[in-house]
Amino acid sequence: MESIVNEASSTSSKPKEKSYSGYIITGTLAGVVFGIHLIAGPFITPALRRICLPFVPATEEQVENVFRALKGRKGKFVDLGSGDGRLVREAAKRNFTAHGVEMNIWLVLYSKFKTYRQGLSSKATYSRTDLWKHSLKQYDNIVIFGVQNMMKELEKKIIAECKEDVRVVACRFPLPNIEPEAEIGSDVNTVWLYKIPKT
Repeated sequence: MESIVNEASSTSSKPKEKSYSGYIITGTLAGVVFGIHLIAGPFITPALRRICLPFVPATEEQVENVFRALKGRKGKFVDLGSGDGRLVREAAKRNFTAHGVEMNIWLVLYSKFKTYRQGLSSKATYSRTDLWKHSLKQYDNIVIFGVQNMMKELEKKIIAECKEDVRVVACRFPLPNIEPEAEIGSDVNTVWLYKIPKT
């Protein structure tokens, strides 16, 4: 009887082992949530800005229409809101000095990687920049895949900053007050070519 009591008391006096499974589960969940936020955040935050400019990849026809509009042109090229960089890379292939302006860090990194893989890094560059803060003074050719509610403000910026003989190609939505030199394509693939009047 005494041995049973001794066994019971020795068993109860042993410290209980801590369970870390709760910490592991909590830490794992926190890591997953943080990872999703880190990756998805740059794609979601445009919807929270005053003017939402979501990433919608250009179709092959849109890309071709842009360069039909710029046929015979040369010099510095900029794509405002360059997304995955496909227009910038195509411009580099066509002997423009090309630059992409994009706010989404993942799209900028992807664009740089793809450009490097295609051997175009010397002619195509990218910056993570707000297009409203990026100066347009140096460019000969400007491309914008905009949304309707940004085109009026963008038109003012272009008129204020562009140099002589610049050409602007607007995709999906036209500039509201300037008469285009040409309209190429149809439906969602339409692009408008503009020579910007200087005041």
